[in-house]
Amino acid sequence: MNAILRQGGKAIVYRIQVRRHFDAAHALRGYRGKCENLHGHRWQVVACVDATELDQVGMACDFGLVKAALDEVLEGLDHRNLCETPPFDTLNPSSEHLARFVYQALAEKLTGHLGETAHLARVEAWESPDAWATYWPDAPADPI
Repeated sequence: MNAILRQGGKAIVYRIQVRRHFDAAHALRGYRGKCENLHGHRWQVVACVDATELDQVGMACDFGLVKAALDEVLEGLDHRNLCETPPFDTLNPSSEHLARFVYQALAEKLTGHLGETAHLARVEAWESPDAWATYWPDAPADPI
């Protein structure tokens, strides 16, 4: 699902959201780090691009460009065991770590392609309805 939201206030910001899903599993870690059964489900990732201007055709950003870049990032995670997929083979595949990983990979793919008036604002990741996280570049975070 894609959406353009117009933010109020003195500055107008056009927010483009690209929402994608992928299926993956990871091992649940039990008592004393013992790996238990694999737990799999559908993850949801939302990439948010903010723009301050519209182009000549009234678009704030090319949805297709953001969607293609996000699809490429998530392709390496879809239908996999995250505990065996870098960087999550050495890192807990939590919503927080997934959001940060996707943000960094997506920012790299979009560098130089969004124009001067748009930028990747944040990435949200849901492992389940109760386990979600948002990553944005100004938030303090440990490097992956």
